Amino acid sequence: MLIDNDPKLDFDDVLIRPKRSELGSRKDVDLVREYTFKHSQDTYEGIPILAANMDHVGTIEMSGEL
Repeated sequence: MLIDNDPKLDFDDVLIRPKRSELGSRKDVDLVREYTFKHSQDTYEGIPILAANMDHVGTIEMSGEL
């Protein structure tokens, strides 16, 4: 039997601190990004949207919407 003694982190152990911003308002944020893919050199310009790995997000209906 293998016993793993490494410390485990929980949500209470992690502190997420917001980054300071020079923007005056949330409407000044630009969400559009440009990505260049490593192997194909194709580019994507748009708003990146990712689905979380959760039961209610990973449905067939949601994949059609995304």
